[in-house]
Amino acid sequence: MTEPTEFSGFGLSETRLAAVEAQGWTQPTSIQRQAIPLVMSGRDVVGIARTGTGKTGAFMLPALERLAEGGGLQVLVLCPTRELAQQVRDDTDALALGTGIRSTVVCGGVAYGPQVDAFKRGDEVIVATPGRLIDLQNRGTAKLKSVRFLILDEADRMLDMGFRPQIEEVVRGLGKRPQTLLFSATMPNAVHDLALRMTRDPAWVEVTPSGTLAQGISEIAYSVRPDMKPSLLIHLLGQPGWEQVLVFTRTKIGADTLKSRLDSARISSDVIHSDRHMRHRTRAIDRFTAGEVRVLVATDIAQRGLDIEGISHVVNYDVPLDPGDYVHRTGRTGRAGATGEAVTFVTAADLGAFRTLEHQLERRLDKVHHPDYDFAGGAVLERREPVRKRSRSGRGMGSQAGKRLEPDELAALLSHDTPGRKR
Repeated sequence: MTEPTEFSGFGLSETRLAAVEAQGWTQPTSIQRQAIPLVMSGRDVVGIARTGTGKTGAFMLPALERLAEGGGLQVLVLCPTRELAQQVRDDTDALALGTGIRSTVVCGGVAYGPQVDAFKRGDEVIVATPGRLIDLQNRGTAKLKSVRFLILDEADRMLDMGFRPQIEEVVRGLGKRPQTLLFSATMPNAVHDLALRMTRDPAWVEVTPSGTLAQGISEIAYSVRPDMKPSLLIHLLGQPGWEQVLVFTRTKIGADTLKSRLDSARISSDVIHSDRHMRHRTRAIDRFTAGEVRVLVATDIAQRGLDIEGISHVVNYDVPLDPGDYVHRTGRTGRAGATGEAVTFVTAADLGAFRTLEHQLERRLDKVHHPDYDFAGGAVLERREPVRKRSRSGRGMGSQAGKRLEPDELAALLSHDTPGRKR
């Protein structure tokens, strides 16, 4: 099958093409070129593609094209987080421009009323997180027998969060077997098994190998003493090009503590994690998107679902323990062909996890030794001058880097009494 190179080649209606044009989309992405014809033909599809590649358009454009306007609930999308569900709903509304198609987000943390009304009203598209949807099923409100398209977005993340029993419970409430589309950034064994169980003779589409990043994202790792992490981040935020920065911490307490340090340094920031009320999280994301704050500190709640253009840097303040988490975190920058830089802070205690991460990613990350912050002490290594422009090959911008240090070399440094080293 020849892949169309223009949206007009998919057999979409004029209304849908006008909505695509209003979005500013000029040519389909790779996942869209491969998946849209398959979905239009009625095939189940398993799509493997990193975030920011146009997956929502790949499944929602053909689903909207084939549903019957005014025919009640026909498209059910399951997402791991409220943020991702809202993003999918926003994209759906944009692609449904010029029609009477209605969509609603069903998720926890907000009032039941509007969500109950959506089922009673017969909205054609429901984008839901599993927990609240099952709650409404148990209340007798969410009736799913009319669903024609079941879409699982970010399936790997849903399984990571323990949602498999809820997914299976939702499926049991469906009527006639729907066309099933499963999209995931990675394909671990658990996702592969789920795909085989939920789909029938699916077409498998993979546009990027597992663990890869977008072209234009450079990767760098700083060795740092734990107590110097805030100071290193503040130092880097003073470098050219650090304009809109997303920082990931492993814990909610760590996120709040870092936010306080940034406030003390008079760096505008906000924070999102699961203890923050939904309205506070939404406001924080809106402020970050609008450029009202430079830094958004987040736990993994934000590693997927945030589709914000212009993020210059993503900082792994704590080393991710899973390569999928690393890919999703760093995928927040370099969106839609832009460039960006992914920075990871590595302490001496992180060396084992960092070696494992590199092994699983099947690549080495550039290491940077900064004598003022490095856990190995005060030995001065050669530094690169800051690069003002980033090439497509992915070298960084606005960062000072030094001689490449492999993890074994860093570990070796720890075995010596280096002057200035803290114990």
